Amino acid sequence: MIDDFGLYPKDEGFDPFSVMLFKALQVIAFLFFLALLSITPENKEGKIDSKAEFIITLDWPDNHPDDLDMYVQDPLGNVAWYRHREAGFMTLDRDDRGGANDFIVVNGKKIASPIREEIVTIRGVVAGEYTVNVSHFAATTGQPVRAMVKVQKLNPTAQVIFDDSVAVDHTGDEKTALRFKLDAEGKVIDVNRRQKSLMETFRAADRNGSDLDPKTMVRIIR
Repeated sequence: MIDDFGLYPKDEGFDPFSVMLFKALQVIAFLFFLALLSITPENKEGKIDSKAEFIITLDWPDNHPDDLDMYVQDPLGNVAWYRHREAGFMTLDRDDRGGANDFIVVNGKKIASPIREEIVTIRGVVAGEYTVNVSHFAATTGQPVRAMVKVQKLNPTAQVIFDDSVAVDHTGDEKTALRFKLDAEGKVIDVNRRQKSLMETFRAADRNGSDLDPKTMVRIIR
């Protein structure tokens, strides 16, 4: 009787279809979440995300006291070397002076690094011939040094276009490790080992008073 006067709230009618629909939506949402977790990212094995187009490395025996230098000339005549570390699209990322500067600092202490390596990166494509030379700057041991030169093309996938040794045997000795030619798309169309002295090019520019800066091998705009 009390219920007839509305003193107790009445329960709403039970609808089993609505409950089943709600549960079904929950299951679908859960399965969708699992599907998102199971999606496999695109396989990019073999691809390198790098701004560089080429990496050129010069390595000589660990702990060797001699100082070797790498010179890289592009088709425009720019030369990357220790006195001009940025030239055109080229950058000398590491200048190794043998036993003179190969140290790292750990907890405030200098520790000698055994690695002997110079690195030049090329971050853009200029069609034409590049020259990679090795110079024996300081032959403290008085013995020949055999160094390894490697050129890697990075894009669209990593590819070694040259990996071989070159020997220098006295202070001032200079050897061409390789010369390689690119087309307009950056494809390597020729690799050879014809000798070409970049140091002599420096000296000739200085003697003749040409429009090439003898220190940087960059053309002077007059």
